[in-house]
Amino acid sequence: MDKMRMESLDFTTQNIEKIGELFPNCITETVDETGKPKKAINFELLRQMLSGDVIDGDEAFEFTWVGKKAAIVEANKPIRKTLRPCIEESKDWDTTKNLYIERDNLEVLKLLQESYLGKVKMIYIDPPYNTGHDFIYPDSFIMDNDDYNDGCGYFDDDGNINYVRENGQSTGKYHSDWCSMIFSRLMLARNLLCDDGVIFISINDYEVENLRNICNEIFGRSNMIAMFCWKTDGNFDNQARIKVCHEYILMYAKYEKNIVAPAVVDPNVSVKSKLNNEFIRNTIIKNGSKNPISSVIIPKGFPCDIENGTIDVNNVAWPKYSDKLKIENNVLQKDVTATTGWASKAQLIEFIESGFKAVIDTKGQEVNFIISKTGAIECIKRRSDKQSHVISVLQNFGGSQKAAVDLDSLSDFFDYPKPVVLLKYLLCMITAQNDIILDFFSGSATTAHATMQLNAEDGGNRKFIMVQLPEPCSETSEAYKAGYKNICEIGKERIRRAGDKIKAENPDTTENLDIGFRVLKLDDSNMKDVYYSADEYHQNILDALESNIKEDRTDLDLLFGCLLDWGIPLSLPYSSEIIDGCMVHNYNDGDLIACFDEAIPDSVVKMIAKKQPLRAVFRDSGFVNSPSKINVGEVFKMLSPDTRVKVL
Repeated sequence: MDKMRMESLDFTTQNIEKIGELFPNCITETVDETGKPKKAINFELLRQMLSGDVIDGDEAFEFTWVGKKAAIVEANKPIRKTLRPCIEESKDWDTTKNLYIERDNLEVLKLLQESYLGKVKMIYIDPPYNTGHDFIYPDSFIMDNDDYNDGCGYFDDDGNINYVRENGQSTGKYHSDWCSMIFSRLMLARNLLCDDGVIFISINDYEVENLRNICNEIFGRSNMIAMFCWKTDGNFDNQARIKVCHEYILMYAKYEKNIVAPAVVDPNVSVKSKLNNEFIRNTIIKNGSKNPISSVIIPKGFPCDIENGTIDVNNVAWPKYSDKLKIENNVLQKDVTATTGWASKAQLIEFIESGFKAVIDTKGQEVNFIISKTGAIECIKRRSDKQSHVISVLQNFGGSQKAAVDLDSLSDFFDYPKPVVLLKYLLCMITAQNDIILDFFSGSATTAHATMQLNAEDGGNRKFIMVQLPEPCSETSEAYKAGYKNICEIGKERIRRAGDKIKAENPDTTENLDIGFRVLKLDDSNMKDVYYSADEYHQNILDALESNIKEDRTDLDLLFGCLLDWGIPLSLPYSSEIIDGCMVHNYNDGDLIACFDEAIPDSVVKMIAKKQPLRAVFRDSGFVNSPSKINVGEVFKMLSPDTRVKVL
């Protein structure tokens, strides 16, 4: 039986293998830190393979900073971590499909790579804006000052400063650290998006240019959908030269071609707007140098907007008609010639030749034509269900003051929380009723609140995944005085209160609304070091080790570690039962069945095999001897040959 990997994916090795399939001549060999051989890439040869010209020199158009390569390496590096369930801090653990994950989001994103690869419809993040405060995400790969100075050539060969630098926001390291922090996380986040998924990123003026360059590199410039300008409350009490009252929300797609027009209308549009009409009417008159004037005979019987009467063509700006327009019973009574520049001349002629029957445009929509009351010729088509009117300026969605109302008594604990109405609008643009939404800078958990609110309004079953570093609250803060030791405690309480309030306000329609969440906390691997490097231990030491699993880990810890390793979503239902004295866990009705007991009898193995699960996991030390372990494989070959069996 194979062993569980119990560590995140090694993206570097995977990428080398993929390149080797395309360019085997570019694969070479080197040695790792222990002296063992490993595959590597001849980058100079690969560059030449990808160019039709001779490569000479290192110049290229690119966006870079000191520490970028380290950020890429870190994003690809596997980790030996796990997510441990915390039932006591969860809500509706057994039934909820939502997740709240605590601790470093970079490492959490690595662990989610298989369970949620290509499954997330929408990501929203509100990362640190880099306004001068210390980082709350002190990544280990971010350079210290000495490394940075070496990398950017701050000193010359004699140790003298090359040029004058200022401290603070004008220094390169100030921006380099932030770029490294966000770059590695977005690299991993893109993998989680489904093919028609999008990411929204809130940012302000401090790093918006750098963020756009990073997103262009990771998602591709062609996959940028929009850069929204969000009108905030603004800080009108300060003494700045210009009062800044806006932020930005960047919107990038995984693949732009898969994104349909959001079927929503900006809520600021008047109810009297034509955008709310079932049909669209537009004039087909188009004058200008690119639209040469020509004539079309408009025959008797052409439909008109007037029931009976005459239109004086001298009062018609365009088109120019050859005679007055006499109309009876909403149709033209004699042929006239109309002369103008045309926007849809070919379709108009097709409409006339078909006996005034609707024609089909290039988008498959039916189009009719009519003479309006002003004498203009207009085309009429039904408004598409997929047509939208999303404006790039987001206003009247409230700012931090509106968000304070959303947070109720928790409002004073965050400086600039996002309002629920804003996040709900973004959700309406992209998500359908069963989609997954991820926010890995969860903060005050507005995204979770907005997701539950939207589900309550349209009967949806969207699921959220919140990830947040448990940043400690200052002991002098109001949050700390209220009993909240870190941001995660506030976020979880906000979700609890928001969910209860939504249900209380809508009791008739929210009976089945999911307002719960499973709490998972990042921790070191469930396995001891010997699990990963048994060959480094002497046999007599191995014999003395009763188990390669850490003593403080529960069955539930091991089960969720296996889910991550096997790439199974973490929010599915499971059950546990005692079979012949052994605890057996059944995850999602046979997706995975596990037994982590010691000395598992054959009867339990056979009972599990008869259920024919997709996957089965046992503790490596769970069998009396080697023949018993070998027998497990034989039992599954006989009773459930398609089951994949592994051991811890």
